[in-house]
Amino acid sequence: MTIRPEQLPPEQDMLRIRQVATRFRQNVGTVIVGRTDIVELCFAALLCEGHILMEDVPGVGKTSLARAIARSIDGSFRRIQCTPDLLPSDVTGVHLFNQKTCEFEFRPGPVIAHIVLVDEINRATPRTQSCFLECMQERQVTADLETIALPRPFMLIATQNPIELEGTFVLPEAQLDRFLLKLPMGYPSETEEFELLQRFQDAKPLEVIESIITAAELESLQAACRRIYIEDSVRTYITAICRATRQDAGLRLGASPRASLALQQASQALAAINGRDFVLPDDVKKLAIPVLAHRLIMETSASVHGLTADAVIERILSTVPVPVS
Repeated sequence: MTIRPEQLPPEQDMLRIRQVATRFRQNVGTVIVGRTDIVELCFAALLCEGHILMEDVPGVGKTSLARAIARSIDGSFRRIQCTPDLLPSDVTGVHLFNQKTCEFEFRPGPVIAHIVLVDEINRATPRTQSCFLECMQERQVTADLETIALPRPFMLIATQNPIELEGTFVLPEAQLDRFLLKLPMGYPSETEEFELLQRFQDAKPLEVIESIITAAELESLQAACRRIYIEDSVRTYITAICRATRQDAGLRLGASPRASLALQQASQALAAINGRDFVLPDDVKKLAIPVLAHRLIMETSASVHGLTADAVIERILSTVPVPVS
Protein backbone atom coordinates (compact mmCIF):
# COMPACT_ATOMS: atom_id res chain seq x y z
CA MET A 1 0.00 0.00 0.00
CA THR A 2 1.33 3.44 -0.97
CA ILE A 3 0.84 6.14 1.65
CA ARG A 4 0.47 9.68 0.37
CA PRO A 5 1.95 12.50 2.49
CA GLU A 6 -1.46 14.11 2.94
CA GLN A 7 -2.71 10.93 4.61
CA LEU A 8 -0.15 11.27 7.41
CA PRO A 9 -0.22 13.87 10.20
CA PRO A 10 1.67 17.11 9.40
CA GLU A 11 5.27 17.28 10.62
CA GLN A 12 4.49 20.30 12.80
CA ASP A 13 1.78 18.32 14.59
CA MET A 14 4.18 15.43 15.20
CA LEU A 15 6.76 17.82 16.60
CA ARG A 16 4.14 19.50 18.78
CA ILE A 17 2.99 16.15 20.20
CA ARG A 18 6.55 15.29 21.24
CA GLN A 19 7.06 18.71 22.79
CA VAL A 20 3.81 18.56 24.75
CA ALA A 21 4.53 14.98 25.83
CA THR A 22 7.90 16.05 27.23
CA ARG A 23 6.38 19.00 29.08
CA PHE A 24 3.57 16.79 30.35
CA ARG A 25 6.05 14.33 31.87
CA GLN A 26 7.91 17.22 33.51
CA ASN A 27 4.72 18.89 34.72
CA VAL A 28 3.18 15.79 36.27
CA GLY A 29 6.63 14.72 37.46
CA THR A 30 6.70 17.66 39.88
CA VAL A 31 3.88 15.94 41.77
CA ILE A 32 4.43 12.23 41.03
CA VAL A 33 7.97 11.04 41.73
CA GLY A 34 9.04 8.34 39.28
CA ARG A 35 6.45 6.28 37.37
CA THR A 36 7.30 7.97 34.07
CA ASP A 37 5.82 4.95 32.28
CA ILE A 38 2.44 5.54 33.92
CA VAL A 39 2.58 9.27 33.16
CA GLU A 40 3.35 8.53 29.50
CA LEU A 41 0.36 6.19 29.25
CA CYS A 42 -1.85 8.88 30.80
CA PHE A 43 -0.82 11.31 28.07
CA ALA A 44 -1.51 8.62 25.47
CA ALA A 45 -5.02 8.33 26.91
CA LEU A 46 -5.44 12.09 26.57
CA LEU A 47 -4.48 11.88 22.89
CA CYS A 48 -7.07 9.12 22.40
CA GLU A 49 -9.72 10.97 24.45
CA GLY A 50 -9.92 7.74 26.42
CA HIS A 51 -10.78 7.16 30.05
CA ILE A 52 -8.51 5.86 32.80
CA LEU A 53 -9.21 3.59 35.75
CA MET A 54 -6.57 3.80 38.48
CA GLU A 55 -6.66 0.94 40.96
CA ASP A 56 -4.24 0.45 43.82
CA VAL A 57 -3.88 0.56 47.58
CA PRO A 58 -4.53 3.83 49.46
CA GLY A 59 -1.88 6.50 49.63
CA VAL A 60 0.18 5.73 46.52
CA GLY A 61 -0.86 8.89 44.62
CA LYS A 62 -3.88 7.90 42.50
CA THR A 63 -5.85 11.06 43.24
CA SER A 64 -2.75 13.26 43.07
CA LEU A 65 -1.92 11.91 39.62
CA ALA A 66 -5.48 12.50 38.42
CA ARG A 67 -5.45 16.08 39.73
CA ALA A 68 -2.04 16.73 38.16
CA ILE A 69 -3.35 15.54 34.79
CA ALA A 70 -6.38 17.79 35.11
CA ARG A 71 -4.31 20.83 36.07
CA SER A 72 -2.07 20.26 33.04
CA ILE A 73 -5.06 20.83 30.76
CA ASP A 74 -6.40 24.36 30.36
CA GLY A 75 -9.99 23.18 30.62
CA SER A 76 -12.72 22.81 33.18
CA PHE A 77 -12.18 20.29 35.98
CA ARG A 78 -14.65 18.71 38.39
CA ARG A 79 -14.31 16.11 41.10
CA ILE A 80 -17.02 13.64 42.11
CA GLN A 81 -16.57 11.90 45.45
CA CYS A 82 -18.56 8.68 45.22
CA THR A 83 -20.57 7.47 48.20
CA PRO A 84 -23.46 4.98 48.45
CA ASP A 85 -26.00 7.82 48.71
CA LEU A 86 -24.80 9.56 45.52
CA LEU A 87 -27.67 9.82 43.01
CA PRO A 88 -27.48 9.92 39.19
CA SER A 89 -28.95 13.44 39.22
CA ASP A 90 -26.07 14.50 41.49
CA VAL A 91 -23.74 13.53 38.65
CA THR A 92 -25.54 14.54 35.46
CA GLY A 93 -27.53 17.56 36.69
CA VAL A 94 -31.18 18.36 37.26
CA HIS A 95 -33.90 20.73 36.06
CA LEU A 96 -34.96 23.21 38.74
CA PHE A 97 -37.95 25.57 38.72
CA ASN A 98 -36.97 29.24 38.54
CA GLN A 99 -39.63 31.25 40.38
CA LYS A 100 -38.55 34.50 38.70
CA THR A 101 -38.95 33.24 35.14
CA CYS A 102 -41.59 30.59 35.99
CA GLU A 103 -39.63 28.11 33.90
CA PHE A 104 -37.55 25.01 34.55
CA GLU A 105 -33.82 25.56 34.08
CA PHE A 106 -31.11 22.94 33.80
CA ARG A 107 -28.42 23.02 36.47
CA PRO A 108 -25.41 21.10 35.11
CA GLY A 109 -23.90 18.35 37.21
CA PRO A 110 -20.16 17.96 37.88
CA VAL A 111 -19.73 15.45 35.04
CA ILE A 112 -20.16 18.27 32.51
CA ALA A 113 -16.51 19.31 32.31
CA HIS A 114 -13.40 18.59 30.27
CA ILE A 115 -11.64 16.51 32.94
CA VAL A 116 -13.72 14.67 35.56
CA LEU A 117 -12.16 12.88 38.52
CA VAL A 118 -14.48 10.21 39.91
CA ASP A 119 -12.92 9.28 43.23
CA GLU A 120 -13.62 5.80 44.62
CA ILE A 121 -16.06 4.96 41.83
CA ASN A 122 -16.73 1.52 43.31
CA ARG A 123 -18.41 3.15 46.32
CA ALA A 124 -21.25 4.41 44.13
CA THR A 125 -24.30 2.15 43.77
CA PRO A 126 -24.90 0.32 40.45
CA ARG A 127 -27.70 2.80 39.70
CA THR A 128 -25.26 5.71 39.92
CA GLN A 129 -22.44 3.85 38.20
CA SER A 130 -24.72 3.27 35.21
CA CYS A 131 -25.12 7.02 34.64
CA PHE A 132 -21.45 7.17 33.67
CA LEU A 133 -21.94 4.76 30.74
CA GLU A 134 -23.54 7.32 28.45
CA CYS A 135 -20.98 9.94 29.45
CA MET A 136 -18.04 7.68 28.68
CA GLN A 137 -19.27 6.30 25.38
CA GLU A 138 -21.50 8.93 23.75
CA ARG A 139 -19.97 11.99 25.45
CA GLN A 140 -23.41 13.22 26.46
CA VAL A 141 -25.84 13.08 29.36
CA THR A 142 -29.61 12.73 29.41
CA ALA A 143 -31.55 14.56 32.11
CA ASP A 144 -35.37 14.64 32.10
CA LEU A 145 -35.50 13.53 28.45
CA GLU A 146 -33.12 16.32 27.42
CA THR A 147 -29.75 15.36 25.93
CA ILE A 148 -26.81 17.62 26.75
CA ALA A 149 -23.50 17.27 24.91
CA LEU A 150 -20.36 17.21 27.03
CA PRO A 151 -17.51 19.63 26.29
CA ARG A 152 -14.72 18.27 24.10
CA PRO A 153 -12.24 16.95 24.80
CA PHE A 154 -13.77 14.90 27.61
CA MET A 155 -11.88 12.53 29.87
CA LEU A 156 -13.04 10.62 32.92
CA ILE A 157 -10.42 9.50 35.44
CA ALA A 158 -11.77 7.06 38.01
CA THR A 159 -9.99 5.69 41.06
CA GLN A 160 -10.81 2.71 43.21
CA ASN A 161 -9.31 0.94 46.19
CA PRO A 162 -9.17 -2.87 45.83
CA ILE A 163 -8.43 -3.45 49.52
CA GLU A 164 -11.54 -2.13 51.30
CA LEU A 165 -14.48 -4.13 49.97
CA GLU A 166 -17.05 -3.20 52.62
CA GLY A 167 -19.57 -0.74 51.21
CA THR A 168 -18.30 -1.10 47.64
CA PHE A 169 -19.91 -2.31 44.42
CA VAL A 170 -17.91 -4.14 41.76
CA LEU A 171 -17.87 -2.32 38.43
CA PRO A 172 -19.83 -4.23 35.75
CA GLU A 173 -18.06 -5.56 32.67
CA ALA A 174 -19.90 -3.07 30.45
CA GLN A 175 -18.37 -0.19 32.37
CA LEU A 176 -14.88 -1.67 32.63
CA ASP A 177 -14.92 -2.10 28.84
CA ARG A 178 -15.33 1.65 28.44
CA PHE A 179 -12.06 2.46 30.18
CA LEU A 180 -9.21 2.75 27.71
CA LEU A 181 -6.56 1.94 30.33
CA LYS A 182 -6.38 0.45 33.79
CA LEU A 183 -3.23 1.61 35.54
CA PRO A 184 -1.73 0.45 38.86
CA MET A 185 0.44 2.98 40.69
CA GLY A 186 2.54 0.65 42.82
CA TYR A 187 4.84 1.58 45.68
CA PRO A 188 7.77 3.92 45.00
CA SER A 189 11.33 2.68 45.22
CA GLU A 190 13.48 3.61 48.22
CA THR A 191 15.14 6.43 46.28
CA GLU A 192 11.81 7.74 44.97
CA GLU A 193 10.24 7.68 48.43
CA PHE A 194 13.19 9.61 49.86
CA GLU A 195 12.83 12.22 47.10
CA LEU A 196 9.08 12.38 47.78
CA LEU A 197 9.67 13.19 51.46
CA GLN A 198 12.25 15.80 50.53
CA ARG A 199 10.10 17.47 47.87
CA PHE A 200 6.92 17.70 49.94
CA GLN A 201 8.58 18.81 53.18
CA ASP A 202 7.83 22.49 52.74
CA ALA A 203 6.11 22.69 49.35
CA LYS A 204 2.82 21.71 47.74
CA PRO A 205 3.61 21.20 44.03
CA LEU A 206 0.01 20.30 43.17
CA GLU A 207 -1.16 23.78 44.09
CA VAL A 208 1.26 25.58 41.78
CA ILE A 209 1.23 23.25 38.77
CA GLU A 210 0.34 25.10 35.55
CA SER A 211 -1.48 24.09 32.38
CA ILE A 212 0.68 23.22 29.38
CA ILE A 213 -1.91 22.94 26.62
CA THR A 214 -5.35 24.33 25.84
CA ALA A 215 -8.40 22.16 25.28
CA ALA A 216 -8.67 23.38 21.67
CA GLU A 217 -5.03 22.53 20.93
CA LEU A 218 -5.44 19.11 22.53
CA GLU A 219 -8.34 18.43 20.14
CA SER A 220 -6.10 19.20 17.15
CA LEU A 221 -3.41 16.84 18.43
CA GLN A 222 -6.04 14.14 18.95
CA ALA A 223 -7.06 14.51 15.31
CA ALA A 224 -3.43 14.22 14.24
CA CYS A 225 -3.02 10.98 16.21
CA ARG A 226 -5.89 9.39 14.33
CA ARG A 227 -3.86 9.79 11.13
CA ILE A 228 -0.88 7.79 12.41
CA TYR A 229 -0.27 5.01 9.88
CA ILE A 230 -0.99 1.40 10.81
CA GLU A 231 0.24 -1.24 8.39
CA ASP A 232 -2.19 -4.06 7.64
CA SER A 233 0.16 -6.60 9.21
CA VAL A 234 0.14 -4.66 12.49
CA ARG A 235 -3.63 -4.37 12.35
CA THR A 236 -3.79 -8.13 11.80
CA TYR A 237 -1.51 -8.54 14.83
CA ILE A 238 -3.95 -6.54 16.98
CA THR A 239 -6.84 -8.64 15.71
CA ALA A 240 -5.00 -11.90 16.40
CA ILE A 241 -4.21 -10.89 20.00
CA CYS A 242 -7.80 -9.94 20.78
CA ARG A 243 -9.24 -13.02 19.10
CA ALA A 244 -6.82 -15.24 21.03
CA THR A 245 -8.30 -13.96 24.31
CA ARG A 246 -11.73 -15.19 23.20
CA GLN A 247 -10.38 -18.70 22.62
CA ASP A 248 -8.14 -19.02 25.68
CA ALA A 249 -9.15 -21.83 28.05
CA GLY A 250 -8.37 -19.73 31.12
CA LEU A 251 -10.81 -16.97 30.18
CA ARG A 252 -14.58 -16.91 30.43
CA LEU A 253 -14.85 -13.57 28.59
CA GLY A 254 -12.32 -12.31 26.07
CA ALA A 255 -11.64 -8.88 24.62
CA SER A 256 -14.48 -7.17 22.77
CA PRO A 257 -14.24 -5.38 19.40
CA ARG A 258 -14.22 -2.16 21.44
CA ALA A 259 -11.01 -3.45 23.01
CA SER A 260 -9.49 -3.99 19.55
CA LEU A 261 -10.29 -0.40 18.61
CA ALA A 262 -8.89 0.84 21.93
CA LEU A 263 -5.63 -1.07 21.39
CA GLN A 264 -5.29 0.40 17.90
CA GLN A 265 -5.97 3.98 19.04
CA ALA A 266 -3.65 3.73 22.03
CA SER A 267 -0.89 2.32 19.79
CA GLN A 268 -1.28 5.29 17.45
CA ALA A 269 -0.95 7.70 20.39
CA LEU A 270 2.13 5.93 21.77
CA ALA A 271 3.77 6.01 18.34
CA ALA A 272 3.12 9.76 18.09
CA ILE A 273 4.56 10.36 21.57
CA ASN A 274 7.74 8.59 20.44
CA GLY A 275 7.95 10.78 17.33
CA ARG A 276 6.80 8.22 14.77
CA ASP A 277 4.00 8.57 12.22
CA PHE A 278 3.59 4.78 12.06
CA VAL A 279 2.81 2.05 14.60
CA LEU A 280 5.25 -0.72 15.50
CA PRO A 281 4.33 -4.14 16.94
CA ASP A 282 6.29 -3.09 20.06
CA ASP A 283 3.70 -0.35 20.65
CA VAL A 284 0.96 -2.96 20.62
CA LYS A 285 2.86 -5.29 22.96
CA LYS A 286 3.56 -2.51 25.45
CA LEU A 287 -0.11 -1.54 25.60
CA ALA A 288 -1.69 -4.99 25.54
CA ILE A 289 -1.90 -5.45 29.32
CA PRO A 290 -3.08 -1.93 30.35
CA VAL A 291 -5.66 -1.90 27.52
CA LEU A 292 -6.94 -5.49 27.67
CA ALA A 293 -6.40 -7.00 31.14
CA HIS A 294 -9.29 -5.25 32.91
CA ARG A 295 -11.71 -6.30 30.17
CA LEU A 296 -11.12 -10.03 30.64
CA ILE A 297 -12.98 -12.39 32.99
CA MET A 298 -11.08 -15.39 34.29
CA GLU A 299 -12.49 -18.87 34.54
CA THR A 300 -13.03 -19.88 38.15
CA SER A 301 -10.69 -22.85 37.86
CA ALA A 302 -7.92 -20.64 36.46
CA SER A 303 -8.35 -18.07 39.24
CA VAL A 304 -8.14 -20.79 41.89
CA HIS A 305 -4.76 -21.84 40.50
CA GLY A 306 -3.49 -18.27 40.70
CA LEU A 307 -3.66 -17.44 36.99
CA THR A 308 -4.18 -13.74 36.30
CA ALA A 309 -5.36 -11.80 33.26
CA ASP A 310 -1.89 -10.23 32.96
CA ALA A 311 -0.32 -13.70 32.78
CA VAL A 312 -2.81 -14.81 30.13
CA ILE A 313 -2.02 -11.79 27.95
CA GLU A 314 1.72 -12.35 28.35
CA ARG A 315 1.23 -15.96 27.28
CA ILE A 316 -0.79 -14.86 24.25
CA LEU A 317 1.86 -12.31 23.28
CA SER A 318 4.48 -15.05 23.39
CA THR A 319 2.49 -17.27 21.03
CA VAL A 320 0.95 -14.88 18.51
CA PRO A 321 3.43 -14.33 15.63
CA VAL A 322 4.88 -10.82 15.50
CA PRO A 323 4.76 -9.22 12.04
CA VAL A 324 8.14 -8.55 10.45
CA SER A 325 8.38 -5.82 7.83
